[in-house]
Amino acid sequence: MSSWYAHNIEDGVKAEEVTSDLVNHYLFTAGVPDPDLIIRTGGEMRLSNFLIWQAAYAEYYSTPTFWPDFDRDELWRALVAYGERDRRFGLVKTP
Repeated sequence: MSSWYAHNIEDGVKAEEVTSDLVNHYLFTAGVPDPDLIIRTGGEMRLSNFLIWQAAYAEYYSTPTFWPDFDRDELWRALVAYGERDRRFGLVKTP
């Protein structure tokens, strides 16, 4: 067996011992910081299974501009929109 689950059973990791740090360790992006902003071009609103685990607290920006036309001005608009957001990282704001 070569799956992640089977590999950890062989290593003696029990299901109740699986943590987010352990899962992160086995991802291709291990050691790379999680993204803060994900830009989706072409007006698409779906994630297409892109970095689902890593982007749990990322901000998403969708633009109708297609990738070949995504230029410095489009990037600037995305960064301005990102800068105006109130990031709470999963916390609920108290009144």
